[in-house]
Amino acid sequence: MRQLLLNEEIYDRVIEELVPAARRFLWIVTADIKDLHVVRGRRAVPLLKILAGLVEQGVTVRLVHAKEPGPRFRRDFDRYPVLAQSELFERVLCPRVHTKAVICDGRRAFVGSPNLTGAGMGAKNPDRRNFEAGFLTDEAEDLHRLIEWVDALYLGQFCGRCRLRAQCPDPLDQG
Repeated sequence: MRQLLLNEEIYDRVIEELVPAARRFLWIVTADIKDLHVVRGRRAVPLLKILAGLVEQGVTVRLVHAKEPGPRFRRDFDRYPVLAQSELFERVLCPRVHTKAVICDGRRAFVGSPNLTGAGMGAKNPDRRNFEAGFLTDEAEDLHRLIEWVDALYLGQFCGRCRLRAQCPDPLDQG
């Protein structure tokens, strides 16, 4: 299955369905990351609360992003100490990342244009959010290639030849 998702469909299918469905691992790759909030009942909670809950349930959460998030994200991050303390939460920064993807348990993935922000993922008011598109897939070949590539990125396999290494705040290969 490959399904095109547009605008608010991304929020519904990725943030509301795919992310909470993770049972083994959830990998998120994004260029920009902001203080995205998710509707829970009559309130909106930080996506970080959802991710912290997954970690507490034994799900490995990997977050790869291109730049340091803003102060609101960092303040919310500090509210969920399990994210800093658990080995199940992995976060790395690579300034070359421009990919936007969410991989759930190696069984489904979303790849598209939105960053992990409210405007990108369709969580904002319809008159304020970005126009975004992407594909949800469970195709084995798509998943295999994407998982291998994200894992290589996370492990720093592209760092050795990177021409932006001098600007990189924390090279992943530590070499």
